[in-house]
Amino acid sequence: MGWDAYINQFRTYIKFEKSLSDNTVEAYLRDVVKLKQFVEFSNPKKKPEDVEFQDLLDFIEFIGEMSPYSQARIISGIKSFFRFLVFEEYLKKNPSELLETPKMGRKLPEVLDVHEIDKLLAAIDHSKPEGGRNHAIIEVLYSCGLRVSELVNLKIDHLYFDIGFIRVFGKGNKERLVPIGRSAIKYTNIYLKEIRNKTKAQMGHESFVFLNKRGKQLTRVMIFTILKELALKSGLQKKVSPHTLRHSFATHLIEGGADLRVVQEMLGHESITTTEVYTHIDRDYLKQVITEFHPRG
Repeated sequence: MGWDAYINQFRTYIKFEKSLSDNTVEAYLRDVVKLKQFVEFSNPKKKPEDVEFQDLLDFIEFIGEMSPYSQARIISGIKSFFRFLVFEEYLKKNPSELLETPKMGRKLPEVLDVHEIDKLLAAIDHSKPEGGRNHAIIEVLYSCGLRVSELVNLKIDHLYFDIGFIRVFGKGNKERLVPIGRSAIKYTNIYLKEIRNKTKAQMGHESFVFLNKRGKQLTRVMIFTILKELALKSGLQKKVSPHTLRHSFATHLIEGGADLRVVQEMLGHESITTTEVYTHIDRDYLKQVITEFHPRG
């Protein structure tokens, strides 16, 4: 059987045998469908019985932009799905057994230093058209601290390069203006003029900045895959996702002395407490601050 058949059986099981509410049933199903789409993007032939623990770890990394509460809910749905498959003897081993629910407290994010970002860029193959596009993508993610959803939905008429800003629509469709650096402007212009202009955009996708080979808007999964492959190629030992570049953007600003409120505005956070998780400042920097500014330093 394929994904859809298993999911339909899972729906019946959790609704009638587990007596879960309609809202909980639909939430669980949406979460399993998210996993299905993620797995099929990498390997369209992979069925639920072929899913391995590493696939699930990659998926958890993919949803890392979400809050710990959302991640915990999704993991709960996935674990229920695979427990059901084992219970019905479709699977002998549960690949989700060792999945851990994220802690609800704030955690220190994974951050790349500038040298590591340079290594990521150096791994790009510029002999291919997608090389120039991928370079621009990384520059924009790192320069502006965008969420991956904000990047894929970025439109050409949202670029105000003449004044050094882009217009971004974040969570809840809230609009903000974000400064963009010279390097990001340079490589985005190269992409737009030398690569994107030669790509025939599909109907309904004409306004998006970043397109795939078929002229369609890039997906979140595609951005995740691009970065994962570049990290592997560059030899980086860290897990790299779009959110890693967002973490790095915020951390480097704060380490450079940027005001937390300014960083909050650029990231599009409603609460300053959300921004504080990005203050992952190394101990040497903290010692330096104490030495320079504290009267007893």
